[in-house]
Amino acid sequence: MTVSALNESAPMIEIRNLVKQFGKFRAVDNVSMTVGRGKVMVIIGPSGSGKSTVLRCINRLEKPTSGEIWVDGIHLTDNVKDINAVRAEVGMVFQQFNLFPHLTALENITLAQRVVRKRSEAEAREIAMAQLRRVGIPEKANAYPSQLSGGQQQRVAIARALAMNPRIMLFDEPTSALDPEMIKEVLDVMLELAADGMTMVVVTHEMGFARKAADEVIFMDHGRIVEQGPPEVIFNEPREPRTRAFLSQILR
Repeated sequence: MTVSALNESAPMIEIRNLVKQFGKFRAVDNVSMTVGRGKVMVIIGPSGSGKSTVLRCINRLEKPTSGEIWVDGIHLTDNVKDINAVRAEVGMVFQQFNLFPHLTALENITLAQRVVRKRSEAEAREIAMAQLRRVGIPEKANAYPSQLSGGQQQRVAIARALAMNPRIMLFDEPTSALDPEMIKEVLDVMLELAADGMTMVVVTHEMGFARKAADEVIFMDHGRIVEQGPPEVIFNEPREPRTRAFLSQILR
């Protein structure tokens, strides 16, 4: 088997025994998980359970206290070259949209392409418009963030991440800052990405999305994985009492 074939058969993300401490507080406690290529992993759990910290360790926004992480075959170490190589593969969408208020939607999407990918202005604009069409708002290209709804701003943030041609997308509660009527438009974009085969790790409280899109669901509490399995098992036949108690509150 060739090296490329070996790489393609390997998991897109592999985490072994991840620990993250903030002082004496252990936010992530010996977490291991594997995300296959083109698969969607959804992480659920109460606030403070370590879900977002796991995401932030994957692209080294947080430095793990111990444990190992591989992203697309790259062993993530303290080496700056390794970190930058991983970040080039990973797009991340946060709770807050983090758009530059003085730039239009189009300019927000072209900026990183030109600075990081070294693309020409014409190429960056072409890619930006293609991604705005992908998320359904090409008519908002020249609008400033203040002229966009929360859902539209989040879709611009997704388009900005996609314009960098990531192989993996991380979503950290991307709908939590949105009004209820705006949530569906963002989730619809994420469902389309999942259908297109994008590898995704999603931290969310949107159980409907988890049911529809996830290949695997992880339930975390107190920094640990309590239960993991296909969505039909986690939502219909959870084994662990803590999972059942959490879902009984969420799915009321």
